[in-house]
This record gives sequence, structure tokens and C-alpha cells, in this order.
Amino acid sequence: MTDTTPGPGSVALVTGGAGGFGRALTAKLRALGVTVVLADLDSERNRQVAAELGAPFVALDVTDRAANRAVVEQVEAEHGRLDAVFLNAGIAGGSRETLDVDEFLRVVEVDLFGVVYGTEAALPALRRAGGGSIVVTASLAGLSPMATDPGYSVAKGGAVAFVRSMAPRLAGEDITVTAICPGFADTAIIDPIRGEFEKAGFPVLTAEEVADAMVAAWASGEPGAAYIVQPGIGAVPYRFKGVPSARTATGETAVVPEALRPPSMR
Repeated sequence: MTDTTPGPGSVALVTGGAGGFGRALTAKLRALGVTVVLADLDSERNRQVAAELGAPFVALDVTDRAANRAVVEQVEAEHGRLDAVFLNAGIAGGSRETLDVDEFLRVVEVDLFGVVYGTEAALPALRRAGGGSIVVTASLAGLSPMATDPGYSVAKGGAVAFVRSMAPRLAGEDITVTAICPGFADTAIIDPIRGEFEKAGFPVLTAEEVADAMVAAWASGEPGAAYIVQPGIGAVPYRFKGVPSARTATGETAVVPEALRPPSMR
């Protein structure tokens, strides 16, 4: 991928912008001269976070498909373009039931369908800008599911799969889609079990470490890559294991039919 280091003149949209990762990311992008629009649920606290960061605020419920489109249109109308979208909004489950389906669906709606709706909304604007970047906040749970939170694991695993399947579809348009997969990080999501980490001496990521990986994904991320972010190792691309190929009757590796390949791979 061609290096597209963010800087003055670039415009970025950050969903879940008032949370830990969003705040750290917004601060880093602002320091680079990027115009950052912070999107989050409408509350006085979230508006105050945006004001403290010096970023315009837009109210957004990422589960509202039409609202995602309206926010992107507003960003373009007010700032002239859109170069990068950080689909960062997310929630976790906390139920101790074996399976709380209502909670499961709510987490999937925010963490997975919020990514799908955000991508759908952003693509026309990125195309008008001549290309750009979509960075999805997934999780290590999307690569190594957690028994403590099946909804979160499914949603984040789906987000990773979505990134990997969309990347080749967009490669010819100079639009790069990547996923960031942090391990446990110092954000509100771990508040219910924060004491357990401290008791075990288990290191957690800072929000700034994750934000660094997000900025790097915009600047030079590989299409479809899922970057693991862990204390002590930084951000590294996850190496997915390939599945066994089908064999023809003569024992040769079968070739996937052309109609099933994305345009960029035909």
C-alpha cells in the first residue's frame, strides 16, 4: 500500500470517539493536523470530551443505518471531504447467564452491524475523495473467543471476517480496510474486572498504545490485515492459517471459479 500519512488537510471521522480509544486517537490525529470529527451518543459528557479535545461533535447511534449516512453527509458538507473513518464504537456484555440472547443481540448490533453500517455510509465519501482508509476496532476476542462474553466474541470475530472479505473488493479503489485487535486495555470495558488484572499482575494496554496502532493502520496498513496489539509486542499482523484446498479427481489443487473471486483478483 502507498503511504498516506495523515496530516493537515485530511479529515477523519471517529465513532465511539468519547471513549478511551476514541479520545486517545482524536488527540493523536489532532496533533498531526488532521481535522477530526468525534461521533458518539448524544450526552453532555460526550460533547464535553469533544470540546476538550478541540474536535467537532456529531451525535450518532451506530446501530441506526440512516444516521450513519447522515453523519457522513454532514462531515462532507462541513469539511469538504472524508479521508479516513475509524469504526471504533463498541460495547461488551456482562451477563453471568449461560446465554443471555437479548444482551448477545445488543452487542452484535453495536459491535458488528455498527461496523457494517459505518462502512456502507463512508464508502461513497471515500470514493469522492479518491480513496482513503477504514480502520475497524475489533479485538483479540475476535481471534481467540472468550467464554466470558460470547456476544462480544462473535461480534468482533465477525468484524474481522468483514474486514478480510471487504478488503479485496475495495483494493482497486485505493480504499484500505484494516482491523485493530487489542488485548485487554485500560478502558471502561475492563472496569468490572480491573481488580483481577491488578491482583494477577497482568499488564494491560494503554489507550495511547492502541491509538498508535490505529494511526499506523491509516498511514500504511495492509488491506485486510488484522493487527494484534499486546503489551510488550506492539502491533503485529495476525497470520491466518489457510484452510486445505480442494483437490481435483487427478489430485491437483482445484482453482476457485472466477465468478466467486472479487474483481481485483480475476
